[in-house]
Amino acid sequence: MSNIVAIVGRPNVGKSTFFNRLIQRREAIVDAVSGVTRDRHYGKSDWNGKEFSLIDTGGYVKGSDDIFEAEIDKQVELAIDEADAIIFMVDVESGVTGMDEDVATLLRKVKKPVFLVVNKVDNAKRAEDAVEFYSLGLGEYFTIASINGSGTGDLLDALVEALPEKENVEEAELPRFAVVGRPNAGKSSFINALIGEERYIVTDIAGTTRDSIDTKYNRFGFEFNLVDTAGIRRKAKVKDDLEFYSVMRSVRAIEHADVCLLVMDATRGFDGQVQNIFWLAERNRKGIVILVNKWDLVEKDHKSTNEFEKIIRREIEPFTDVPIVFISVLNKQRIFKAIETAVEVYNNRTKKIKTSKLNEVLLPIIEHNPPPAYKGKFVKIKYIMQLPTPQPQFAFFCNLPQYVRDPYKRFLENKLREHFNFNGVPVSVYMRKK
Repeated sequence: MSNIVAIVGRPNVGKSTFFNRLIQRREAIVDAVSGVTRDRHYGKSDWNGKEFSLIDTGGYVKGSDDIFEAEIDKQVELAIDEADAIIFMVDVESGVTGMDEDVATLLRKVKKPVFLVVNKVDNAKRAEDAVEFYSLGLGEYFTIASINGSGTGDLLDALVEALPEKENVEEAELPRFAVVGRPNAGKSSFINALIGEERYIVTDIAGTTRDSIDTKYNRFGFEFNLVDTAGIRRKAKVKDDLEFYSVMRSVRAIEHADVCLLVMDATRGFDGQVQNIFWLAERNRKGIVILVNKWDLVEKDHKSTNEFEKIIRREIEPFTDVPIVFISVLNKQRIFKAIETAVEVYNNRTKKIKTSKLNEVLLPIIEHNPPPAYKGKFVKIKYIMQLPTPQPQFAFFCNLPQYVRDPYKRFLENKLREHFNFNGVPVSVYMRKK
């Protein structure tokens, strides 16, 4: 499980530019997931072989009358509380402002690594001007220019060195199924219905669950660990921002799960918050099952299920090969179908295909549909193999891997799905030099 790093600061200091630069330091670029509230993003990055998750919060404005800004303030405080380290970004052009001082006051109380980062330092004069930020009382600072990456190497060296070592969790024999989704979608009720007892407190108030809890499930021939990530812990000094905190808890749970059961409320639709958590699971390459709960409360006709499913698949393009199960936890409708589907997705995710079978099936298809020529160069794919990774990843060995474009990689992925059934599982395709 990776560490979480929160990027905080007042508005317009360049946090999002810095965030975008960091997540592209991976060999395979991981796109940011935009949140439903202003300037909030989630992503993954690594430096010197150490991986960490990034939270780009909105700009902190203490005491603002603006409702949006007040919500962002709560999210910043929650991110600080949940993060393993904090990057506090300021702007050398503006110098020290009252809002900077407010954030610094908050951070001086934090007992975890805090990195003061002075942005937009792209010449010697600005480097001299940065000295004034010593007045914030946070010690040494780092100077960077996020727009071109100057200075980020030294910052990241210090950051990964300060991140706490995560215990190496041994691979559990049992699969881990994380039940995720926005507050009050029915996650705890779903687990209670499955295990047949009131394992979790269930109320109509969003955010009842206080932390992530594991439950061993062993019924009807299935055995696995269920993780409830409803996840609200009451904070004495922080007003609960349930939507944001739900995502913060989900970040950690998703990273250590095999399959994510994404529970959504049919009466609210597949909204931005649900999409947010879906893409977190997809970018962590986890198996996914979408559970449309409270389907009994929706007015419907014979077309409703298909129409609702079309809406969801349109929102999750291009990863549409995901099972969608319509359930009612209250009436216990199709909840065991949901578990059967999750087990199938787990089996798909752990499936290993022999190299001989891969080549026997795919090479004739590739021969009839070769990669398009690029700059007069013709790509010849020689053979294929599955990589020894926890999730499905395939290497296609060829003479000119740099000339294979993304549309053709999607074609190869679709053919893998068509012939080997990876329903519910992200599939990675890599072109390698032969």
